[in-house]
Amino acid sequence: MLHTKGTALLDAQNQPVVLRGINVGGWLLQESYILRTDSLNSQWRIQQGMLRTMPEAEMEDFYRRYRAGFVTKADIDFIARQGFNCVRLPLHYDLFLTAAQRRVRTRALQNPRHVEAYVQALSTWYDQNQLFTDAVNLEGFRLIDDVLRWCAANRLYVVLDLHAAPGGQGADRNISDCLVPLDLWKRRDAKGRLLYQDLTVRLWQQLSARYRNDARVALYDFINEPNGMTTANGLAGDNSELSELYSRLIDVVRAQNDQHVVLLEGNGYGNEYTNLTPDKLRTAHKGNIMYNAHRYWCTNDAAASDTNPLQINLLHNLVAFRDQWQVPVWVGETGENSNEWFAAAVQELNQQNIGWCHWTLKRVDGRTSLLSVPRYGSVLTPAGRAALLRNSAFGNCTINTDVVAALTRPTAAPAAFGPHVVPGTIQAADYDLGRLGQAYSDTYATRTDFRNHTPHNSGNAYRNDGVDIEAVTDDASSGFAVSHMEAGEWLNYTVTVPQTTACAVQIRTRNPAATTAQLLIKLNGQQSIGTTAVPSGSGWQTLPVGNVQLSAGTHTVQLYVQQPGAVVSWLQFVPLAGPR
Repeated sequence: MLHTKGTALLDAQNQPVVLRGINVGGWLLQESYILRTDSLNSQWRIQQGMLRTMPEAEMEDFYRRYRAGFVTKADIDFIARQGFNCVRLPLHYDLFLTAAQRRVRTRALQNPRHVEAYVQALSTWYDQNQLFTDAVNLEGFRLIDDVLRWCAANRLYVVLDLHAAPGGQGADRNISDCLVPLDLWKRRDAKGRLLYQDLTVRLWQQLSARYRNDARVALYDFINEPNGMTTANGLAGDNSELSELYSRLIDVVRAQNDQHVVLLEGNGYGNEYTNLTPDKLRTAHKGNIMYNAHRYWCTNDAAASDTNPLQINLLHNLVAFRDQWQVPVWVGETGENSNEWFAAAVQELNQQNIGWCHWTLKRVDGRTSLLSVPRYGSVLTPAGRAALLRNSAFGNCTINTDVVAALTRPTAAPAAFGPHVVPGTIQAADYDLGRLGQAYSDTYATRTDFRNHTPHNSGNAYRNDGVDIEAVTDDASSGFAVSHMEAGEWLNYTVTVPQTTACAVQIRTRNPAATTAQLLIKLNGQQSIGTTAVPSGSGWQTLPVGNVQLSAGTHTVQLYVQQPGAVVSWLQFVPLAGPR
């Protein structure tokens, strides 16, 4: 069993463990943007849409098939092969309801007038001890057991994450799948009880009873991303409700002699810890507690700090919080940015021996995930649902090798994106894997302000660097081209030359801008092969650059932007018949 000592997380031999892993989001709780159903906003609204054209039994069958295929052992094996050592498993509480109990919830999601009846039904089931008790037949337990078995075969730890808590832990429906925002903190039953909190305690009691001696489980992540707990929303505004519930959850787990490390998440999407520090928790059990940060769209500058020392998503505050309170910290979610941001974040966290968990494993048409699921149409149509089930299977996904490289080799030297043999054609979008300033240069390569929604990749296609790549339909292209190039930007390509040869170099390009663009091709950072002017308003054309003598071996070809405006599909090295 993992345990804590001071700021360290230790294994059974008291050796330090740094959890670096992958979230399997979108599987046991659908978040709309992962499936590209953004207008539907949350899982229950997706289900609501389905129920307009299909019976409930058919919808439930679809979800069983979806859960059976979206993540399988093949996905977990893949995670392990990349060198990660843990999986965070986001769970929806409704997976621990019986089929009959879930039908009552389904009536509530179909019609808000049934929410109160659902609450009263939960109250009755709670009093009669009919909730979360059938560990053999409830789907939630079966799925956890599958993941534990798959992960154990790969020596991976598992983090149990209650991603959608009973009632909903925040105002963001997409995350908590709440029927009514913040009901976890506010909804009372006919007996005046904060029923959803009692249910959350009962659920963790049952999870603890089943897994208390299971060393495959690294952490209990009690409640994912509480948010909106403000005075404007009718709450205390000082996290006191959250502090009280965490104290209850710790007590109920420890009462069963369960010493698993528990992970606490602050308000404000997991980051703000007023009244949540160890001295403020109303529990006698202060050991084996870990604190969490979720890092999105913020700077990776280790010197930058927040004036609130209890707001810990910035690296400086995260380290200072760990050292002041002598507790281990973990970044339970991070991602949704560019490869350069990933690599910079991972590099800094690794240097501080702080673990992290990337969000997420797979997304539909995903650039920031490890795997990209092919588009499938609409989840509200039979054809779309069939395609989603098919496309999301591991074997039908595309591996985003650039994302994997950024996460697993953040300090590695640039490397070829694919084999580039010269003479031959080099697709412009297949520039080297590597860091900003080493493999490529781009003026806007990361997003560091959550209020600024400008995409780092203006074309949002193919790769996840700051380089702007767009899909194109030119017959002579590979389907993608580099665009929105500004003066001073460049791309490097590592190429292999089997034998000394002379080549003519040409470029496939167009220029939709109002002024002439100018591109320079260089060899090994110094030798100029030639410059090409791309006329304003021109369509796709293949333009000559110059001739070059290439010695056998490995070289670096650089595409440099002298004047902006061009869109580039490929570079081509054509062997010359005689001496140049």
